[in-house]
Amino acid sequence: MNTVLLTGISGYIGLHSAKQLLEAGYTVRGTVRSQTKGQEVRNTLTAASVDTKNLTIVELDLTSDRGWDDAAKGCDFVMHMASPFVIANPKDPQALITPAVDGSLRALRAAKKAGVKRVVLTSSVLSMMGSMKTGTFGPSDWTDIDAPDVSTYTKSKTLAEKAAWDFVNSQEGDDQMELTVIAPGGVFGPPLGRNITGQSMSMLDQMLRGKLPMVPKAAFPMVDVRDVAKLHVQALTLPEATGKRFIAASAEPNGFQSAAQFLKDEGYKGPSTRIAPDFLLRLMAKFDREAKGMLGLLGMHLSSNNSETRELFGWTPIPFQQSVLETAKAVKTIQGKA
Repeated sequence: MNTVLLTGISGYIGLHSAKQLLEAGYTVRGTVRSQTKGQEVRNTLTAASVDTKNLTIVELDLTSDRGWDDAAKGCDFVMHMASPFVIANPKDPQALITPAVDGSLRALRAAKKAGVKRVVLTSSVLSMMGSMKTGTFGPSDWTDIDAPDVSTYTKSKTLAEKAAWDFVNSQEGDDQMELTVIAPGGVFGPPLGRNITGQSMSMLDQMLRGKLPMVPKAAFPMVDVRDVAKLHVQALTLPEATGKRFIAASAEPNGFQSAAQFLKDEGYKGPSTRIAPDFLLRLMAKFDREAKGMLGLLGMHLSSNNSETRELFGWTPIPFQQSVLETAKAVKTIQGKA
């Protein structure tokens, strides 16, 4: 039975990945920042009818060396998902960039020392498309982090992924550890537990409550969280996946306006399809760090070349409309129990 070290198991994607790994027969060693989080993970998975007998929880910090070698010891694979995710630009950019980059390198160093076969790293399409506005991006593209309005989060994902490739490509000798990168688009889909504090869940929650009177004019490839988890699990053992970056997102762009329209068509009263004027968001960005973090998305209308992902993984993405509506149903249920 293969053992997977899954960093960031308590996250939105992490919980779905843990579920699929355990159901596929893997032993999972999940990392959390506190044991309280660890108990929440176990309770959430149990409530989702997942057998957790092959799950262990370890406490790790992206900014500390402590515990990483022991956590990776005896593992066959590492799935590195842990990374800070906030839209708002922090006052100090290194508050996001340092844990993202250093955390990735800590995971890779520990994996290498433990003799791990392959690391699957969660990146983002932002590391490919973050400095583009129109057209089609693919796995060979990289974001120019010095371009205007590129958010700190986008920079953190780009720099963390580049650091990972540099580490792997600098290996010497015949026994080299493999790296595969999965780069999700905007992630929707029902959460596994009741936590809707993440960015996409929080936005949809506000939309349903009528707290989002306008949405930004932006459209880019989206993906369902269940598909993201599925691709990560497949990437552990797919021979052709080694040394490649895979787009986990639709080919076509989807916007916040279309998400709101799907919800209105389904009878939800809260969502608004009004487009926020760019000048208003730019004005808000002078005073609001979250608005500033959104500036790079303004006017974006991007498609992706996800053909290699679809072909190698035999993947047919869950349609965005289905993802949005199933997410809304789950969020409304959680709101009702709040």
